[in-house]
Amino acid sequence: MNTDQLAVMSSKYLMNTYRRLPVSFVKGDGYKLTCSDGKTYIDFLAGIAVNNLGYSNDKIVESIKKASERPIHVSNLYMIEEQARLAQKYIENSCLDKAFFGNSG
Repeated sequence: MNTDQLAVMSSKYLMNTYRRLPVSFVKGDGYKLTCSDGKTYIDFLAGIAVNNLGYSNDKIVESIKKASERPIHVSNLYMIEEQARLAQKYIENSCLDKAFFGNSG
């Protein structure tokens, strides 16, 4: 999908919260992003309110692949080991007694 097609699709389905620039990224590697016309950019922004972990980092990709083999989220009506282990890490490294995981801010 080229940038013009993506702009049309985006304007049809996404809220117009931000004025988007006429660039669509199709590949990321380390700190660089490549757009659909092949031009490469250094990513100094990474995103709004996110961690800049770079792109296609082998350790992160492998970790995500491994995590995706098991349930990483279910309704709070049920239990999964990953949630209990993460809560344990939070509590052991804080002054809190209990953790609660919600699906929004």
